[in-house]
Amino acid sequence: MKNEEKKTQEDIREMVKDINFAMLCTHAKNGHIHSRPMGTQGMDKDGNIWFLTEKDSGKIDEINANANVCVCYASPSDNTYVCIMGEASEVNDPKKIDEYWTPLAKAWFPKGKDDPNLTLIKVNAHEAEYWDSDSNKLVVGIKMISTLVTGKEYTDEGAYGTVKF
Repeated sequence: MKNEEKKTQEDIREMVKDINFAMLCTHAKNGHIHSRPMGTQGMDKDGNIWFLTEKDSGKIDEINANANVCVCYASPSDNTYVCIMGEASEVNDPKKIDEYWTPLAKAWFPKGKDDPNLTLIKVNAHEAEYWDSDSNKLVVGIKMISTLVTGKEYTDEGAYGTVKF
């Protein structure tokens, strides 16, 4: 991928706004990376990413031990991939929970937004890395087959880069 126009924080927000689930990667006690899918509640104007979770979850323990996290978004149908690195923290604020609560969240939190075990994870983003292509899956597939037939290296006119928050 070639590095095209430089994207901005707002571009990153736009790239991930319709991707409802991300992989939240934390550091496990044994030092290994621990990843799990999480429903993104939103990204605020400052680039912070918000997730609902339980206070007694292992995620909170891992974040308290090492706040450095990575949040990965993928939309293969759009050829859009974004990894956001930052520091996570627990935010136990009923007003914020109310702000980020959605009816769909009740599927994961059946006791509702007033559950005393419900809390938020806030990821204060520092940097994002993105891979983005305007080509759809069919075009990418045809290009890949063409490279196999011709023996030439696969090149895509997509963009790759980083954005500081």
